[in-house]
Amino acid sequence: MSQVLGGAGLAAGVTVGALLAQEMLGSDGLAGLPAGLFTLGSALTAYLVGRVTQRSGRRVGLGAGFAAGGAGALGVVLAAVVDSPALLFAALFVYGAGTATNLQARYAGTDLAPPARRGQAISIAMVSTTLGAVAGPNLVTPMGRLADGLGIPALAGPFLLAGAAYLAAGVVLLALLRPDPFLLARRLNAGAADDGAAAAGAAAPAPARPGNGAYAGAAVMVLTQIAMVAIMTMTPVHMRVHHHGLADVGLVIGIHIGAMYLPSLVTGVLVDRVGRLPMAAAAGVTLLLAGVTAALAPGESLGLLILALALLGLGWNFGLIAGTALVVDHTAPEIRPQVQGRIDVLVALAGAGGGMLSGVVMAGTSYATLALSGGILALLLIPVLVWARRTPVAEAAGP
Repeated sequence: MSQVLGGAGLAAGVTVGALLAQEMLGSDGLAGLPAGLFTLGSALTAYLVGRVTQRSGRRVGLGAGFAAGGAGALGVVLAAVVDSPALLFAALFVYGAGTATNLQARYAGTDLAPPARRGQAISIAMVSTTLGAVAGPNLVTPMGRLADGLGIPALAGPFLLAGAAYLAAGVVLLALLRPDPFLLARRLNAGAADDGAAAAGAAAPAPARPGNGAYAGAAVMVLTQIAMVAIMTMTPVHMRVHHHGLADVGLVIGIHIGAMYLPSLVTGVLVDRVGRLPMAAAAGVTLLLAGVTAALAPGESLGLLILALALLGLGWNFGLIAGTALVVDHTAPEIRPQVQGRIDVLVALAGAGGGMLSGVVMAGTSYATLALSGGILALLLIPVLVWARRTPVAEAAGP
C-alpha cells in the first residue's frame, strides 16, 4: 500500500520538476537543477533512514522519510505560488526524502526472505510502486487544471498529488507495518548466533564487514543511476523544444517509470535463477541501447522517444535489483540497514551529479550527445563485473 502511494509521489518531480525550474528561472541550463537537488535530498535521507532503521526499525525509519517527502512537495507548491526560486530549491531538497524512502523500502522486502528468493522479495516491493508511478505522470494535465482552478501555477499541480501521496504512505507504514521486519530478523539472527556460539562453547562473533560483493553491487547501482537520471531528466525539456505537449511528456515519463518498476517480478526471478552478475551485465547492455536509441531518435518522433525511455527504465530495473541482491547477500543482518543507507547515499549522489550535469551538457552540446554519453557510461559496468566474478563468492548471509 505504501509503495503504491509512494510511486505517485515520486513521479511529480521526475515529470515536471525540470519544466517548473525552466519556467521560474527562464534558463535551460539550470533545468537539470531540480533533479540534482531532490537527489541530494534523497542522499541525506538515505543515510538518516539507514541510521534510524538500525536503531528503531523499518516502520519508524520509512514512515518518517515519507512524511518529510510530503512536506517538501507541499513546499514546492508554495514556492510556485509566491514565485520564490530560493524556496523552490529548498523544498525540492526536502522533497527528495520521498524518493530515497521509496527505494529504501526494497530492502525491507529482503529482511525475512530466504537467500534464494531475495530477488523476488525485492521485486514485490518495487512492482507495487508501479501503479502510482505510472498513474502520476498521466495525471499531470488533470492536476494542472486543478491547480489552475485554485490559483496555483499549473506545473505545480502534480506536487499537490505528491504531497498527499507521500504523507499517506507514511501513515500507512507507521500504522500497519507490524511486526517490524528488520527488528524481527535481527532478533532471529541474534538468537541463532547465540545458540551456535553456546553449542561451540565460544563467544558470539563480532558483526562482519561487508564483502566484496556488496561493493560490486554498489558500483552497479551507482553507474545505472547516473546513466538513467541524466537522460531522463532532460527528456521533458527536449520534448518541449520539439513542441510536444504536457500530455506527451506525461505519457513518455509514465512509460519510462512503468519500465523502471513493472518488470520487477520477472527481473527478481531472473536475478535469483540466472544470477546477480549476468543480470547486472544485461543492465549495461540495455542502458547502452537506450542511449543510442534516444540519440538517434528525431525530436518529433514520440514512438522512438517512448522506446528509448522504456529501455532506459528497464536497464535501471535490471541494475537496481541485481545490485541490491548483491549488497544483501554480502552483508550480515545486524549491519544491513546502516550499510544499505550508506550505499544509497552514493547512489543518490551519483544521480544528483547526473541530474545537475545533464542540463549543462545539453545546453553546451545537444540531447543526442547527452543520451549517447549516458549509454556509453553504462559500459563501465563490464570491468566491475569482471572484478566481482574473480573474487571469491561468499555464502549468502542469514535471514
